[in-house]
Amino acid sequence: MTDIVDVPIVASEAPAYAHPGDAGADLVASESVLLEPGERALVGTGVRIALPEGYAAFVVPRSGLAAKHGITIVNAPGTIDAGYRGEIKVALLNTDAREAYQITAGDRIAQLILMPVPRARFIPVDELPESVRGVGGFGSTGYETRGVA
Repeated sequence: MTDIVDVPIVASEAPAYAHPGDAGADLVASESVLLEPGERALVGTGVRIALPEGYAAFVVPRSGLAAKHGITIVNAPGTIDAGYRGEIKVALLNTDAREAYQITAGDRIAQLILMPVPRARFIPVDELPESVRGVGGFGSTGYETRGVA
């Protein structure tokens, strides 16, 4: 069973889940914007929410827009903190090198995912415990799968 979280909202069009079981609710543009190749724009959604303490919302790209048109979110995922009460805006980027993309008010431009988030207590120590990965960072596991059992 999926937990339901009540979220007060001010919006002319509330985010909606397209299918049962979807993690993200679609956010729609409240304005029209032409995104030229390589251009980014902050696009309003007209949505304001009041998340409960202990939750955050994350604004993530829509896979269809990314795959078909190269439209993504600059700061993906965008983080909405529980204390924020302003309009949710989406920093869209047109990664297509040749084609402009027209966003029209009412178009689905992003998804909103709500998640519980624990508060961390950072504890200073002199050494960290060992792990299998250790200090291996970017690219430390390689990119080829040949020879991997």
